[in-house]
Amino acid sequence: MIDVMQRLQAFKYELMPTGEQQRQMRRFAGACRFVFNRALALQKAKYEHGEKKLGYAGLCKLLTEWRNSTETAWLANAPVHPLQQTLKDLERAYTNFFAKRASFPRFKKKGQADSFRYPDPKQIKLDRPNGRVFLPKLGWMRYRNSREILGMVKNVTVNMAGGKWFVSIQTEREVAQPVPHGDAVGIDMGIARFATLSDGTFYAPLNSFRRHETALRKAQQAMSRKTKFSNNWKKAKARVQRIHTRIGNARRDYLHKTSTTVSQNHAMVCIEDLQVRNMSKSAAGTTEKPRTNVRLKAGLNKSILDQGWFEFRRQLDYKLAWNGGWLIAVPPQNTSRTCPCCSHVSADNRQTQSRFECVACGYEENADVVGAINVLRAGHARCACEVSGAVMPPAAGTHRSDSRPAHRRN
Repeated sequence: MIDVMQRLQAFKYELMPTGEQQRQMRRFAGACRFVFNRALALQKAKYEHGEKKLGYAGLCKLLTEWRNSTETAWLANAPVHPLQQTLKDLERAYTNFFAKRASFPRFKKKGQADSFRYPDPKQIKLDRPNGRVFLPKLGWMRYRNSREILGMVKNVTVNMAGGKWFVSIQTEREVAQPVPHGDAVGIDMGIARFATLSDGTFYAPLNSFRRHETALRKAQQAMSRKTKFSNNWKKAKARVQRIHTRIGNARRDYLHKTSTTVSQNHAMVCIEDLQVRNMSKSAAGTTEKPRTNVRLKAGLNKSILDQGWFEFRRQLDYKLAWNGGWLIAVPPQNTSRTCPCCSHVSADNRQTQSRFECVACGYEENADVVGAINVLRAGHARCACEVSGAVMPPAAGTHRSDSRPAHRRN
């Protein structure tokens, strides 16, 4: 008997569209943005007047009216399924808002996350040997076939980033139930060290934004001197976007390589449940109550956001699930102040940012290693409590995402 599981995985490629196809994709993305903003404005008006919001079915009825209206008849030129998926995205955003998982939905702007999604695999054709994909109302398009697509196509998302178009093909396939390799490890996230493991190894930070900060500043200064919306301004804006794209690509590449290495060599990873949004809040204060050390806090916020801690945790979550492992998130309180030798808790234990010396027993070690050891112990304690049936506070990252148990196959 072989245990199998269903794996959802996305394969992203750069598209090579013709000029007409690029114009069509811009129109489709604009139609989706228009539908999202118009539906959001309607929902926002109902919310402000205390009325009940429309559900997905009610919004779809309005979409049919908009497509048949003479004022917005151009919406009929776009495929209907991507427009409906936009309404689903809005419904999901409202659900997350009322569940207090996200802020209130915001209106979309042109040039920011332009995308649309085809949910029906029957409308999609994939010519894998020749590296071509067929999409409704766009026809066949070539893509840079950099790796093999595995599994059956579930949906396709087209998006533009840095002036280039990309296609993300989500597939589903059966894989053998993985057997985890390695032992458990705790990870302490930081800035001087991106990630420190409880066994003493650490990964140096990439600091992708810091590396490109000078070039980005010069490009933005050059853009500010151009007349807005002129041809030279558009060229300068494209230059700024390319630098931002380079920063994001370098960061994602580093996070993928690091998370893959950690997930393949450890069966259980314990990590701090850091609230990055709260940690990187502005310290400017108000005019009536100005705060101190604003410049120092702004630099700290920039360094925190440059690391990509949340994205690293997200990647660890699904990669560990793919390899049969587990991700355990534990509260970060006192992980850097507790002595792993005598369990004495004191702020004086951490002499400097990198040096830990217990004031009770004299134990000395790198502060990040101490934090990783305490995170690992907290993860073991959490697992023990869950096995024994004790009630523990919920923490994200303790599930297997993107992988679902299926059936047994002979």
